[in-house]
Amino acid sequence: MKQILDVQGMTCGHCEKAVTTAIRLLDPRAEITIDRRQNRVEVDTDQPREALAEAIREEGYTVAG
Repeated sequence: MKQILDVQGMTCGHCEKAVTTAIRLLDPRAEITIDRRQNRVEVDTDQPREALAEAIREEGYTVAG
């Protein structure tokens, strides 16, 4: 299932890698697309949205909604 998250605070490639790693710890097979300019993270996974958001928050980013 494709989910779209609004992630604030990503400013560089390192930020993208941190978010990607956090998601991959939950689902190693997740398909992830990040658009830093739009603060948008698209994830195709079976994991619940709140689990994804919490993993990203633990890396220090804000997830809207």
